[in-house]
Amino acid sequence: MQSLRMIENWPVPTAAAAVVRADGSVAGAYGPLEHRFPLASVTKPLAAYAALLAVEEGAVELDEPAGPEGSTVRHLLAHTSGLAFDEPRAMAEPGTRRIYSNAGFEALGDHIAKATDIPFPQYLHEAVLAPLGMSATELSGSPAKDGVSTVADLIHFAAELQAPRLLAPQTLAAATQVVFPGLAGVLPGYGHQKPNDWGLGFEIRDGKSPHWTGASSSPRTFGHFGQSGTFLWVDPDARVACAALADRAFGPWAIEAWPPLTDAVLAELAQPA
Repeated sequence: MQSLRMIENWPVPTAAAAVVRADGSVAGAYGPLEHRFPLASVTKPLAAYAALLAVEEGAVELDEPAGPEGSTVRHLLAHTSGLAFDEPRAMAEPGTRRIYSNAGFEALGDHIAKATDIPFPQYLHEAVLAPLGMSATELSGSPAKDGVSTVADLIHFAAELQAPRLLAPQTLAAATQVVFPGLAGVLPGYGHQKPNDWGLGFEIRDGKSPHWTGASSSPRTFGHFGQSGTFLWVDPDARVACAALADRAFGPWAIEAWPPLTDAVLAELAQPA
C-alpha cells in the first residue's frame, strides 16, 4: 500500500506499520516488521483481551468487586473505577467519571493473578500471545504499559480483533461498544472530552475531536495508542485494522502525523481495485 510509505516522513528513528483486512489478510505492510518496540499503552488492549478470556473461562466475573471500594472488573476495564492515573488512590466514586488509569489496569492484573493463581504476564502469554502465535511479544511488568511487540505480531492480534477465535464474538462486540455512556474525562494528549467514550479496554472513537484516528474513521472505530509512539485501531465499518509502531515518544509529531496516515489508508482501500 502506497499510503503506508508516509511513515518514511515521520520524524522518528524507526517505524513500521501494517494494514489488516477483516478476513485476516494483510492489505499492506511497510518498515521493519520484526523490530521489537515498547508498546506503552497499546499493552492495555492485550491485557484487556486476557481479562475477557478470564471472564469467559469463569475465573472472574465482570461485575465482581475488584480495585477500590465499590469498583468491579468492569469498572477497571472501562477506566471508571475512580483510581488516579498512576497511583492506587481513589479520586471519584466508581462509575461517575472516566479517569484514565494505569493503576486501574495494574489492579486488574493483580486481581486476575490472584483469581487464577498465575502471574498476569504468564496468563497473558498462555491465554492470548501463544495461541495467536505472537512469539515476539512479552509483558515484563505492568499490564498497563510494559508490553513489547512487533508489527508482525500485531498483525495476528488485529486479525483476532476482527474475527475472534479465542473469544466469543458477542464478548468482543460488548467490549468494543460504549460502557458507562455519557461520562466525561481527559483523553491523554488530547484534553477533555465529553463524552469520553470507552469500551472494556478499548477506546471508542465516536465523535471525539481532536482524535488520533482520522477524520474519515467511523464512529465505531476502536483501539488504543501509546505514549511510546504506537497505535492500533480497528474500523468495523471499513472492515480493516491498522497498527503502527515507532520509537519516539508521543507528542506533537504524532498528533500531526497519525490522522493523515489513517485517512490515506482508508482512502486507498476505498478505491476500486
